[in-house]
Amino acid sequence: MSTYVICSSVFLSQPWRALPKDKQEDLTFVKNYQPRNKGANHLRILLYGPVGAGKSSFINSVDSILQGRITGRAETDAISGNSFTKNYTIYKFDKGPDDYYNFVFNDIMGFENNANTGVLVEDIKLALKGHVEDDYKFSPSQKLKEGDGGYRSSPTLGDKVHVLVSVIPANKVPLIKEDKFVEKMREVRLAASDMGIPQLAILTKVDEACPETRKNITNAYYSKYLKEQVDTFSLLLGIPQSSIFLVKNYGPDPIVDDDKNPLILSALRQMITFGEDFLNHL
Repeated sequence: MSTYVICSSVFLSQPWRALPKDKQEDLTFVKNYQPRNKGANHLRILLYGPVGAGKSSFINSVDSILQGRITGRAETDAISGNSFTKNYTIYKFDKGPDDYYNFVFNDIMGFENNANTGVLVEDIKLALKGHVEDDYKFSPSQKLKEGDGGYRSSPTLGDKVHVLVSVIPANKVPLIKEDKFVEKMREVRLAASDMGIPQLAILTKVDEACPETRKNITNAYYSKYLKEQVDTFSLLLGIPQSSIFLVKNYGPDPIVDDDKNPLILSALRQMITFGEDFLNHL
């Protein structure tokens, strides 16, 4: 099945989502963030979605912006077609000697359409509650349970997930309606809602979804076609359009690109804002 669809070249006269005029505004917010709830020494953001969605690449993109150079701590694989992330991996971001920024990402094994492959929905539900220890290796055939190695019996506030982020390639949105992993994502989303965990989504690979945007990534929020993909994904998963963000991750690019950064930072700032609100209402 092709991952490319025809992108309309129609661009709106005004962006359907405004980014800060000051390109440093979101970066300053992210760098200065500190949780007010002293029960958590960091904000935990969990990324989930199908294999190849760009979860690990988004983590690398955030790290690249914060470090001011291209990094590749979260390994990716564009060839196998299977989830390259096998473990429940935590990523902290260096702020200085023995110091880190006050938010972390957890990357997780991707969803797959086959019944015996990919991460299990029940394991993600355990991760949301903080029961999955960092570096636990997921098994597609056997869910984690109390007493197993990798099961945390008494999670702290910092062990729990504070923000859940769905990750989907924008160029796949028109093609995924019948994919089984959408049902799995929906089940995870409903479980998170029952726990009160805030949620948002990022649509990656916007340049592949819309070649006109590839010519100038700053036009992403002017694209009528990309707005339609946001609306479609919102209906599929139930996430409000206002909580779905467009992103182009860093790839083989050798330098940090100031045009890509605002999209990534806008999404990251909203993740932090949602998570902070959650922590402050516990």
